[in-house]
Amino acid sequence: MSKTPNIFVRSLRELKSTRCLALTALLIAANLALDLMGLELRLPPDLKIGLGFLTNASVGMLFGPAVAMMAGVCTDLLGYFIGGGFTMGGYFPGYTLTAVTAGLFWGLWLYPRRVSVWRAIGAKTCINVFCNIGLNTLWLTLTGGKAMAALLAIRVPKNLILLPIEIVLLYFGMKVVQRLYAALPGVPGGECAAGEKTM
Repeated sequence: MSKTPNIFVRSLRELKSTRCLALTALLIAANLALDLMGLELRLPPDLKIGLGFLTNASVGMLFGPAVAMMAGVCTDLLGYFIGGGFTMGGYFPGYTLTAVTAGLFWGLWLYPRRVSVWRAIGAKTCINVFCNIGLNTLWLTLTGGKAMAALLAIRVPKNLILLPIEIVLLYFGMKVVQRLYAALPGVPGGECAAGEKTM
């Protein structure tokens, strides 16, 4: 039997660290602030890229899938209550499931602090296909009463057009986060977890 813990056990062990808890809380707060302030990149004609995914990806990269999944739950629930969810209607748990699934993908593709172009492509493609196009379209169909085929006709091209831009933002954003994390006091030489090299 292998003595190396699997990725989920390693991620859960990160929760013992005060650094993990503090940085995860900070990244959740940053995500909520970006959403509340409406900070996004607007592209013609009617395309926009929210920047909150970079904070979610950072949690997954730094602390793994288990922590990123928990952060997804916290971000979604806090975003609902802080963002005036009561005035928009009832809470729908499907979007929380989407946030958990996205956290899983971020952690699986980017942890432990390994970022390459291929990992950025894999992570963002999985999230766009499974979470944005698949799950969120299903939730919009269930809550909005629109036909799924009609929503897919709009959502698939939009996600495919934005994907390359989001991959570039993700790759360079995670490189910046890696450098900032390595510069923190107490991070041993900025090395990757378990002595792994960045790709």
